[in-house]
Amino acid sequence: MAVKVGMISLGCAKNQVDGEVLMASLKAAGFELVDDVAMADVAIVNTCGFIESAQRESIDEILELSLLKEEGRIQKLVATGCLAERYQKEMRRQLPELDGVFGIGANGEIASLIQQMLDQGTAEAFPEKEKLPICGQRELSTPSWFAYLKIAEGCDNRCTYCAIPSIRGHYRSRPMEEIEAEARELAANGAKELVLIAQDTTRYGIDLYGEYSLAKLLRRLAGIEGLSWLRVLYCYPDAITDELLEVMAQEEKVVPYIDLPLQHCSGKVLQAMNRRGDRASLTALIQKIREKVPGVILRTTLITGFPGETEGDFTELAEFVKEIGFDKLGCFTYSQEEGTPAAALPDQVEQEEKERRAEIIAQMQMDISERKCEAYEGRTLQVLVEGFDRYAECWFGRSYMDAPDVDGKIFFTAKDKRPVLGQFAQVEIDGWMDGDLTGNLV
Repeated sequence: MAVKVGMISLGCAKNQVDGEVLMASLKAAGFELVDDVAMADVAIVNTCGFIESAQRESIDEILELSLLKEEGRIQKLVATGCLAERYQKEMRRQLPELDGVFGIGANGEIASLIQQMLDQGTAEAFPEKEKLPICGQRELSTPSWFAYLKIAEGCDNRCTYCAIPSIRGHYRSRPMEEIEAEARELAANGAKELVLIAQDTTRYGIDLYGEYSLAKLLRRLAGIEGLSWLRVLYCYPDAITDELLEVMAQEEKVVPYIDLPLQHCSGKVLQAMNRRGDRASLTALIQKIREKVPGVILRTTLITGFPGETEGDFTELAEFVKEIGFDKLGCFTYSQEEGTPAAALPDQVEQEEKERRAEIIAQMQMDISERKCEAYEGRTLQVLVEGFDRYAECWFGRSYMDAPDVDGKIFFTAKDKRPVLGQFAQVEIDGWMDGDLTGNLV
């Protein structure tokens, strides 16, 4: 009888794709995949190790599953992913509940490693992180109508607060032909939307082709039959080219949506983060984007409480948020991550003050979101139908303005027609609730 394997994947979509490749390789090796990890013989936690809160979530998940192991409901407990890669020596010492710990470079040989663990009782493996398979057959964990498409791995930006380069290694682009082949396969299997991801999507191609090549990649993908939406996440502001903006404005399938993680606007704070620009240059960039891409939706993420951030720096950030009026915004408190340059900086900000500043930004964005929602009242939007909320007794889906998992949804009623999951519907907007639009099926 085949050994049953289940996985819980935590953290970002990039880690999720790694998990999908890993599970497909296990299936190909003869393991039986189960959706409910509690029904598995081998339970895998594909961990996140980016910041402290994500690390705690990973550890809590491992400890919770260890209770099932104690009860004899699962036999073996395994950790993969970023936390396993980042804390190789500490994992099994501090979490003896684990039977296997495998760094990201071991994903390509996961089947043999798990078999080794089953035969010997425990196993560990930490090959070079560059051995991580960036592509391969995937056991999709997303609904059939959308999928993430990883176009590169690693990062060379070296932001002082970020541990990703030490966890994931140098930036490595996938060849266009390889990405296009995977995109065609995903579309053939029913994907209407592909969400392009990398630690920095705008840097795509610089290592392979000697130039920023995201725009060229998007033009190739836009020719794939069956696809309706191509969405790009994680765009670094320095590498937003005119060619990329032209593609977004001209190619119907490339949705006018830019995820632009700015982190701050104070030149002093950005310099301490090892990022470039200041309020004036970022404002000019955003004006340029809005001029060149009509109807563009701008999402950003910000950090409050970075070491040395003064009340004046924070005031500048708050004024910037109010002035720009981002469509979507996430604000996070600075996390002092072990081994990063920023962790050793002087003038660390108290946690209570970090949270106070983040709450102010969040409230400002809530007010901005309400004004933006009001502007859509009476308009009809194309919505990708994703489900039915039986408590609210209405359907829900996303428009081009909403990325999966990180943005909101559009809730709508349908009296005379029954929408089809994974298909598009026209919805007339009649209001909003907690930042989500509401409407009726046309």
